[in-house]
Amino acid sequence: MRLPTIRAEFPDIATLGGQGSDDLPRFAELLMAECDDRARRRSERRIKAAGFPREKSLRVFVFDANPNIAPAAIRTVASCEWIKKSQPLCLIGDAGTGKSHMLIALGTEAAMKGYRVGYSRATKLVNELVEAADEKRLNKTIARYGRVGLLCIDELGYMELDRHGAELLFQV
Repeated sequence: MRLPTIRAEFPDIATLGGQGSDDLPRFAELLMAECDDRARRRSERRIKAAGFPREKSLRVFVFDANPNIAPAAIRTVASCEWIKKSQPLCLIGDAGTGKSHMLIALGTEAAMKGYRVGYSRATKLVNELVEAADEKRLNKTIARYGRVGLLCIDELGYMELDRHGAELLFQV
């Protein structure tokens, strides 16, 4: 039945059975542990599937380094309500202000809340789209990016797009 947590914990509970204790709460705890473990593993798989280049978290973001970023506003954005409403989010700022850290951290939060997330640097995404168009598989590539609930595109402002690349990126 693919219940690894129950399989690992059951021998301990089974040995306690018959000792006059009430086993029902223990089995309920075991089932809850299995559910919690499954949820954790699903989140880990979504985070891994997103393809983030490194692990980043809102907990370690240094808000004091950039006083223009309000922690309360970030907590509101981290709730992911804007994703439910299909609204875009654009992080704009000078180099070294934490945009990439914030993007990865918000993407990680979305994955932990159950959203399928994809991450790509803008140059990689545009190159992939151009190659897909040349090889007549653009629709497949765009459909793959369309299956995620949140697509995090990093370093968009660092590249100059030609007209064709901009049109392809707009399709995504």
